[in-house]
Amino acid sequence: MKKRKVELVVISDIHLGTFGCHAKELNNYLSSIKPKTLVLNGDIIDIWQFRKSYFPKEHLKVVQKIIGFASKGTKVYYITGNHDEMLRKFSEMSMGNFALVDKLELDDKKAWIFHGDVFDSSVNHAKWIAKLGGWGYDYLILINRFVNWCLNKMGKEPYSFSKKIKAGVKKAVKHISDFELTATDLAIEKKYDYVICGHIHEPKIVKKENKQGSTLYLNSGDWVENLTTLEYNKKRWKLFRYQDSFLAEEEDLFEMENILSNQVFVPLIFPNKLLPLNSVS
Repeated sequence: MKKRKVELVVISDIHLGTFGCHAKELNNYLSSIKPKTLVLNGDIIDIWQFRKSYFPKEHLKVVQKIIGFASKGTKVYYITGNHDEMLRKFSEMSMGNFALVDKLELDDKKAWIFHGDVFDSSVNHAKWIAKLGGWGYDYLILINRFVNWCLNKMGKEPYSFSKKIKAGVKKAVKHISDFELTATDLAIEKKYDYVICGHIHEPKIVKKENKQGSTLYLNSGDWVENLTTLEYNKKRWKLFRYQDSFLAEEEDLFEMENILSNQVFVPLIFPNKLLPLNSVS
């Protein structure tokens, strides 16, 4: 398979070590690219739900591929999230091309990259509830996979329990809206041209405005439900959506890229460097 050269890749919410993680599909995707810079924007290894009895080979392969990228010259930034918050005690650690940080800024504060759990009150003030919800979510995804396997056998379209719940529960919809508003308002206040998040598993690229100005909000989504990644190449951002049929047919990803649906392109000037952001007040 011919590998695509990509200047910057942002991936978040992989949740390695859980039933819901689509590690096989992620390995396929990682095998198809050659990134100059890789940003892992939180919740990569799900330490909250980590089980000694459940860490399949496909999950280990993701870790090996990430290490392989760093060893071959890719600059890898691991930004800590809430599910891997235990790593925050080692923040600002770097080893060769690998750096562990809590947040990043791009080229003289033009962009702000962080996971997003700092805006989540359930994570910060009622962590046991958030952890309990994480377990429930993981099992919901597992049940959903079985249901979709049955639907596929019957020739019917797959169905997402979690997306239906998010769309139908006003509180969930409001939470997502409030998250985006808080992130973008703060980014505009601090004069960032764009803000890049994860955490809420809602992939998106959208321009946000208020009375003080505007910013571009980007969310990389996840590899549990949406299987999405943010890519920057040739002066534009793209929201990449994985399709099972795409790589299953062993077609050349580079040549077939134009058949992917629901991709969003936004022209941007890519910053010249990545710098750790020690604090954002």
